[in-house]
Amino acid sequence: MEDQWHIKSFIHKIRFPLAILCLLWGIEIYEVLFDKNFMYYGIYPREFGSLPYIFTAPFIHSDWNHLLSNSAPILVLMSIMAIFYPRVSTLSYLFILAGTGFMVWMFARGNSYHIGASGVVYGLVSFVFWTGLFRKNLKSVILALMMIILYSGLFQNIFPSEEKNISWESHLFGGIVGLIIAFIFKSVREPDEEEEKPSWSGDEERNYFLPRDAFEITKEERWLQERDSI
Repeated sequence: MEDQWHIKSFIHKIRFPLAILCLLWGIEIYEVLFDKNFMYYGIYPREFGSLPYIFTAPFIHSDWNHLLSNSAPILVLMSIMAIFYPRVSTLSYLFILAGTGFMVWMFARGNSYHIGASGVVYGLVSFVFWTGLFRKNLKSVILALMMIILYSGLFQNIFPSEEKNISWESHLFGGIVGLIIAFIFKSVREPDEEEEKPSWSGDEERNYFLPRDAFEITKEERWLQERDSI
């Protein structure tokens, strides 16, 4: 029974990442089954009609290989966010998605559509990594090191490439936005990061043999306090 409770609790925590993953796959399956092409819901830089598509572009992929390459990182990284940074995970994801998309719309190469969740992936990697450097607690530092071990190979893809089908701008801007969001939320403390208050720091009244400030004031100061209270 206890194991089942832990499994249900884990699934509950990552319900949002699972929903995003199902949405990614659902869109691709729909495209294949009904012979649709949603590429035009991608980001076409500096075209005002394309600006709203900064919210749809990450959910559209060119083919199954494109989708598969993003599926595992999206699930793993969003789950890490949901489990270890629950107070900021959803907002961070939305800000990374919107911020990366907007920067791609503003500054990326024109004459092409930018689609796929890779920009969000780079943003999430960047967020987790920089959060470790900004917060400097044990949990965050370990997660930052995990990003280096698991995703250090992504670094080479933030630079211009001869491959026309790779949006290196999405990768670069995702990394930048992830850094910015990590800095904005660096002071937010998660439940497991909050310091426990000493048992004697509560507001409830307690009786003590000696006054709480017995060793903090002089005998003369105490005499003056007692005289004023009469």
